[in-house]
Amino acid sequence: MRAYVDTSVLLRVVFGEARPLREWRTLETAISNELIRVEALRSIDRARVRAKLPDDEVAERRAAVFELLDAFHLVRLDAQIFERAAEPFPTLLGTLDALHLATALLARSHYEDLVLATHDIELATAARAVGFRVLGAPFGKG
Repeated sequence: MRAYVDTSVLLRVVFGEARPLREWRTLETAISNELIRVEALRSIDRARVRAKLPDDEVAERRAAVFELLDAFHLVRLDAQIFERAAEPFPTLLGTLDALHLATALLARSHYEDLVLATHDIELATAARAVGFRVLGAPFGKG
């Protein structure tokens, strides 16, 4: 299975959180954009400060991010992606999620069977509204 993977999916794996993506181990192709690295590492740094994550855990989680992302196809953010992200979407969407969805739309032009994996309700709703099959997020608020 080919999936565009957003940061929420990666972070559940890296932090060992409950209910990681069921299909995680069966993804044959994982695609994301360069934001995933920045968002994941910033989340680890926030946990270091806010949750007082010890240095050894910070190092372990950062190493996990780098190791997992080695298997990803990371799309460079370019003018085409920024232009699409700036355009309206059918549902409410923040800036970073708009960049992820714009990247996923571009990737879908190369992989017709691409699905989108996220635990983020707003991104899932917007992705469904533009025709993606979504893994990892329930329908609606909740």
